[in-house]
Amino acid sequence: MRHHSTVGKKERISALGLDREDTAEKFNDLDDVMASPSAEWKRPWWVREVTKPTMDIDWDATERFDARKIQQVSWKKYVGEEKAKELGKRREEKVRQWMIEKRSGYTLRDRALDIAGAQAGSVDTSFLGSWAKTAEATKNEGEMFARDASRSKLTDPARPKPMSPEELGVPCYEGTPQENSRMIRSALRHFGASQVGYVELNDYTKKLIYAEDAMDGKRIEFENVDKAYETKEKRVIPEKAKWVIVFSVQMSEELIKRKSGLMPSALSAAATGAAYGQARNAIDQLQCFLHVLGYQGLMGTWFNGLGIAPAFAVMAGLGEIGRINRMISPEHGPLQRVFKVVTDLPLEPTKPIDAGIMNFCRTCKVCADECPADCLSKETEPYWEPKGPWNNPGHKTWYEDSPTCRTWWAVSTAGCSTCFAVCAFSKKNISVIHDLVKIAIAKNRILPDKVNAFFAKMDGVFGYQDQRNIDDWWGMELPPRGTKNVKGTQLD
Repeated sequence: MRHHSTVGKKERISALGLDREDTAEKFNDLDDVMASPSAEWKRPWWVREVTKPTMDIDWDATERFDARKIQQVSWKKYVGEEKAKELGKRREEKVRQWMIEKRSGYTLRDRALDIAGAQAGSVDTSFLGSWAKTAEATKNEGEMFARDASRSKLTDPARPKPMSPEELGVPCYEGTPQENSRMIRSALRHFGASQVGYVELNDYTKKLIYAEDAMDGKRIEFENVDKAYETKEKRVIPEKAKWVIVFSVQMSEELIKRKSGLMPSALSAAATGAAYGQARNAIDQLQCFLHVLGYQGLMGTWFNGLGIAPAFAVMAGLGEIGRINRMISPEHGPLQRVFKVVTDLPLEPTKPIDAGIMNFCRTCKVCADECPADCLSKETEPYWEPKGPWNNPGHKTWYEDSPTCRTWWAVSTAGCSTCFAVCAFSKKNISVIHDLVKIAIAKNRILPDKVNAFFAKMDGVFGYQDQRNIDDWWGMELPPRGTKNVKGTQLD
């Protein structure tokens, strides 16, 4: 089925060469970028900043969550060891058999793309920075030493520990919170981030930092100390490190919609893996950048570590919570992965937003209807009661059945991102007609439920929920990372 083009005016101007480099604003260095109005985050005019998120939160009922309860860690406990073992065995058999059969979307080259993208980057995420060793590893030597290059996880040539201002013989960088925020946004955009926001840690938002680490069970604590540190039992965040840098890495719509019926394919899974792989580099570069400036950048021991990513994204104003219990932004929908770094560099917090997204999710329900595992709620109104111990209470949302979702990952052999792929906001953000729809979703007050339901239906009629031919992707001429977005970016 062919559909009319909805490419906007701006992309046509680009195609005609009318956006030549000599008409663009010139930057000579980072100071020029920071000083330019274009370094500010320009959201569409219909995106409204608000004092509270559109999701209701009961901070008194919110507790710091034990990250070991999440389904990625405790799935076997929730479904049973024997069932998990059997599913794992069957998954391995299907992965091998489908490669031999050269099943579309599950061939060796499809698997290779998924695996390689997820393995991008030279280091793992770490609490203090990839160059640091814990006090445990240094036998209580009292400071953090550079890794021995011969034992480093870095690829050859091994990178030495970055020098601090003290080691360089210069003062630490100093700027206002506003200047610092512009600087970090400029740096992260350079490192590959899509959207960037900031949250200040207070008695409420500290509850979004995990109580225990998912990977090793270490306690995560706040102490009145100058430098972060970790021992065999705990990781300590200084009280003065009270800002959270929240950023996203965009995923490719062209990849994520290469499903096989209800089944995600290895090719569609590559969209998720690539985002995490790219984030590994961005996180390490951000921690290094902060260290050289004279500040601390603290991250978890894995991508989803240290704190609750969707919650921080909502508080920072990157987007709103959706029925899929993930952040949905006005510009990119759910086609992003969210990451966060705690720092003692003073920053200007960004505000939550209201673009009508959570209200739209009340009547849309396409993700729940299309979910192959049937693990998303189909209730119209969000609710306070969690589904199980994998959910953190204290906010009003559509809680999902996470273990059932994780079980489907094993059945499909390729994880799952169907809810991301069919979301009405999963667009390239290059169409004028899509902007008009978003304006109506954000601003319309005349029978909004009926209007939103109509938009959701039309999204299917125009084919945006359809799967795309899997093998065609390999012949496409795509921009780097397949996420070209010609309008609405922060530095547009």
